[in-house]
Amino acid sequence: MTMPHLKLVQLSRPTREPKRMIELTIDGRAVSVPEGSTILNACQALGIEVPTLCWLETLTPVNVCRVCVVEVEGARVLAPSCSREVEAGMKVKSRSERVDLTRKLVLEMLASSVDLSTSPGMAEMLAEYGAAPERFGECETVAQPVKVDNDLYVRDYAKCVLCYKCVEACGEDHQNTFAIAVAGRGFHAHISTEFAVDLPESACVYCGNCIAVCPTGALMSKREWELREAGQWDESKQTQTDTVCPFCGVGCTLTLHVQEGEIVKATSPLDNDITVGNLCVKGRFGWRHVQNGRTPSAS
Repeated sequence: MTMPHLKLVQLSRPTREPKRMIELTIDGRAVSVPEGSTILNACQALGIEVPTLCWLETLTPVNVCRVCVVEVEGARVLAPSCSREVEAGMKVKSRSERVDLTRKLVLEMLASSVDLSTSPGMAEMLAEYGAAPERFGECETVAQPVKVDNDLYVRDYAKCVLCYKCVEACGEDHQNTFAIAVAGRGFHAHISTEFAVDLPESACVYCGNCIAVCPTGALMSKREWELREAGQWDESKQTQTDTVCPFCGVGCTLTLHVQEGEIVKATSPLDNDITVGNLCVKGRFGWRHVQNGRTPSAS
């Protein structure tokens, strides 16, 4: 019996049409960016710095902080640059009297209602826009106690600006655990577990990806929190070393932060193709055995 002749067919990859380039003007400077880009993307292409709080390149924009607003010629209201897509011929002002006043007011209201002491770059931003949060008094948000209900990280919602980053990272954008969400409405809106249970009783898998995206320190690894409480946290004394997580074959990149011979936390680069800044519980906290009992053991 003879075998039938098999003909090999070489399959070609489908070709994609290159994206159309959109031309616009920002602060009087012409720029051309791919269709679908945001105003923020265009500003970054020109090296124009636009402040952000709720935006992160690995997350879906949620348009809640309004710090990144810009002025678009002909528009009635200011546009959130993190989500507003560019249009041909658009004329944008990244700084104007209207833009600066809006950013100032947003920063003042945030700083009057939450503790921004552990928000990187926030003090400089407040100074740049001449923000005076004390004129709004102090809201009840800052009076919340720190939630310490597990050995891995703490939740200090007195520092939460409701940027939704942790919800996005825990939800569809990354982890798909949905352990946390926004509860309440208006002034009573807050981040919470389901039925406000403690983390050990929730759906949380302790990946710590919410910590990685938090811009204010409202979510923080317990070791970092302990060192800060003791006045011993000092980033100027810390070194960072990239290595590969040894716990499985995925090959996630770990950035170990070391202070005075002690690993104080682990992160992962946002631009890493494997992790996109995310880790599992072993990658985020599994290094603690290296300390030989200097820190509480991970569960």
